[in-house]
Amino acid sequence: MLIRPDRLPDEVLTRALGAGWDITPVAIRYLAVGYGSHHWQVTASHGQRWFVTVDDLADRLRSPADTRDAACGRLRSALKTARVLADTGVSFVVAPVSTADGGILRRIGGAYAIAVYPFVAGRVREFGDALSTADRRAVLPLITAVHNAPASVRRHAQPDDFLLPGGDVLRRALDELAVRWDGGPYGERARRLLVRQARPLERLLRYRDQLAGQARSQPERMVLTHGEPHPGNLIQAVSQWMLVDWDTTLVAPPERDLWVLDPADGSVTDAYHRATGREISPPMLDLYRLTWELSDVVSSVTRFRREHGDTAEDRAHWEILSRRCSGRSS
Repeated sequence: MLIRPDRLPDEVLTRALGAGWDITPVAIRYLAVGYGSHHWQVTASHGQRWFVTVDDLADRLRSPADTRDAACGRLRSALKTARVLADTGVSFVVAPVSTADGGILRRIGGAYAIAVYPFVAGRVREFGDALSTADRRAVLPLITAVHNAPASVRRHAQPDDFLLPGGDVLRRALDELAVRWDGGPYGERARRLLVRQARPLERLLRYRDQLAGQARSQPERMVLTHGEPHPGNLIQAVSQWMLVDWDTTLVAPPERDLWVLDPADGSVTDAYHRATGREISPPMLDLYRLTWELSDVVSSVTRFRREHGDTAEDRAHWEILSRRCSGRSS
């Protein structure tokens, strides 16, 4: 996230870190990186560095009926799975540090949840960076190892429900495009863009629903998945690649991870099949590509239908919405 939330000053983080992990910060620096969580680099009293994430639980709500407590439960389940996976000896997992009472995260009031990670030095990439053929060969064994995690690890993760988070919000917005979006400078621009792209988006939503139905009918294909093994969640350390950001961990079809690595030439899917014996389904690759793209649209539409400004976050969401809706025939 690009903008630090006003309700999380340094003293709030200091109290949470002390109470949860017995960490006494001497320096706290907000990092305007990533998407979804807020990030800080924290230096403790003996020079040890930590990477701290805070999630606004409201941003993790999946529907109007969802609650912050349920969102926190899903986050806790995902991070616990990463911790257990790392404890089995999977060395590339950058898992959260357990709290003093054996937990995996702490609530900050009702709105936020905080987790602490070891600080990993290495080459950090961006989400949109390209992976070379050699990079894909190096990363694929990491994904394979996650997918081969034993039942003792998988049992901590929740299953994918195959719903599009916020899909009802997008459908409602498409049904109400005659009403102006006057909440800020991007509202009307976003609404007019959706007016032009309504039919293609409706077709994509229907197609994604069909694919989700197919996925539900094949529970035997489910494996443990990271969820977002894109370049922005990879760190090329001195000795090996490391995989970070395990907050989206679920039990799901293997394509949930593989679509990110797939260059559409068969090289990754064929190599994965040779390594695991699992057949890869092109429709399931489509399911997760579409889920990612439509989730971007949902996030931006949600933002621009309400009060907003012209911050770096707003501008980033406008770029995302424009990119996701460009080139679709109506």
